[in-house]
Amino acid sequence: MEQPRILVVEDEQAIADTILYALRTDGMQAGHCTLGGAALERMRAAPADLVILDVGLPDLSGFEVCRTLRTFSNAPVIFLTARHEEIDRIVGLEIGADDYVVKPFSPRELAARVRAILRRARGGGAAVAKGDEVAGFIHDKDGARLAYCGRWLELTRYEYLLLAWLVAHPGRVYSRAQLMECVWADALDTSDRTVDTHIKTLRAKLRDTSPEGAERIRTHRGMGYSLAP
Repeated sequence: MEQPRILVVEDEQAIADTILYALRTDGMQAGHCTLGGAALERMRAAPADLVILDVGLPDLSGFEVCRTLRTFSNAPVIFLTARHEEIDRIVGLEIGADDYVVKPFSPRELAARVRAILRRARGGGAAVAKGDEVAGFIHDKDGARLAYCGRWLELTRYEYLLLAWLVAHPGRVYSRAQLMECVWADALDTSDRTVDTHIKTLRAKLRDTSPEGAERIRTHRGMGYSLAP
């Protein structure tokens, strides 16, 4: 199988070296840029399968790079940053990031996240394989992916976890606090606004996938959200 191509955009050489080592040890091809402008040029000339993008670059912010990248590429993006503020996470996810890793971090965990995101992204155009069928979805738990209307959905990590939880309990109403506890248990510095952001992006992806554009995720005012059975 062809090695996935990963582009690391990080201006701190020591951090970049640890990421590159972890990715290459895990069997991936990993390139490196220190500037956002150079990363965009490289992605136009020789597209990578996934980009690990530092938010605090010397020339452009990672957010600016991601916005520009989304005008010509759908390659998954993992933001890498020292910022802990929730608004930065929300902005990153809203402009098209697939995951958000806060420094300090484990390079091996980062490599594992890269693998998981690539599996889901590559499943988007593949034929739907066997899995658990629930509420009109097919859930491949081993591959950490969900299919809807015969197509694998291209989901970020938390989009997948949130939708998988709702699919497992169709018709049941969950408050934002309950969803935070069930889905974001390992992200203690997030809040219920994160739930709303992910519901919004999931609805858009489900509408784009369904021939009828049916609304599957329902809002229950003052209560929370549920998946229509």
